[in-house]
Amino acid sequence: MKRRSFVALASATTATTALAGAARAPAFAQASTYPDKPITIVVPAPPAGGTDLVTRLYSDLLSQELGVQVIVDNKGGGNGNIGTAIVARAKPDGYTLLMQYSAYHSANPALIKDLNWKPDDFVGVAMGAVAPHVIVVAKKVPVDDLKSFIAYAKANPGKLNYASVGAGSVPHLGGVLLNKAAGLDLIHVPYKGAGPATADTVAGQVELLIVTPPSVSAHIRSGNLKALALASGQRHPAFPDIPTTAEAGLPGFILDGWFALFAPAGTPQPIVDKLNAAMRKIGKMEAVVARANQLGTVLKDWTPAQMNDFAKGEVETWGKVIRDNKITFTE
Repeated sequence: MKRRSFVALASATTATTALAGAARAPAFAQASTYPDKPITIVVPAPPAGGTDLVTRLYSDLLSQELGVQVIVDNKGGGNGNIGTAIVARAKPDGYTLLMQYSAYHSANPALIKDLNWKPDDFVGVAMGAVAPHVIVVAKKVPVDDLKSFIAYAKANPGKLNYASVGAGSVPHLGGVLLNKAAGLDLIHVPYKGAGPATADTVAGQVELLIVTPPSVSAHIRSGNLKALALASGQRHPAFPDIPTTAEAGLPGFILDGWFALFAPAGTPQPIVDKLNAAMRKIGKMEAVVARANQLGTVLKDWTPAQMNDFAKGEVETWGKVIRDNKITFTE
């Protein structure tokens, strides 16, 4: 190679490397000073539901760990899509995060046509909590166990309602699967979150609700709701008297929900890692573990990669359930 050509090539290579380094520099500089202003965690559901409760389990402690204020911003409605879309469009700088409910992330892409976000718009940060679903009925329903409820519902086809936290939510899908598994004709009544769904079940406006324990644990303990079964493979230490669905006569009926922290795609990995480390540290605190158990949830010490792999699998699993059962958003 002629010296002039070699010098030109070397200069071009050096310039390209310098440009690439310059492009990366702002992200790394940003990550090294992160955070230096308040962080907002968007909750795509109303207050008092499971997503909100799990978010608040972490938010104050995150403020302490990160040294900045962590604001919880409830943006309910649209089956979780209003709040989710806000974060999908947010700047990927670690200052706008999403505490996502499993069904919003896993079911909406298969359930809703022309969705204004997609799972790839996010990167997993950490698992907040996993919660098996509990089947509860209003106090007025004249049953005390799952077998009796199934018999009662069969004797009253089309007359009993089940609440959900929104179309396509795990409680909605759980109701569809319960109808199918037990041969029932329960009517779906969607709500805009676990808070209002729980309130109407307590009031007796609807007969049954399948939901994560954080939303109803206090009502179970007070007797305002009757717990029929835990849709899990094993009993939870917080509710040792609630049988599993298999023990209650409905084997194979298992429903797990989860609440996980996500960031917009493109968020620098050092920021994701810093948030993950803070979440995992909090998740090991004795008081947090005790509170999570009290709420009926399970904490997971996962890396961002584990969170991403899990979320991807959930999108595939629940998408298949929706397609196989021809579930639509209007059900």
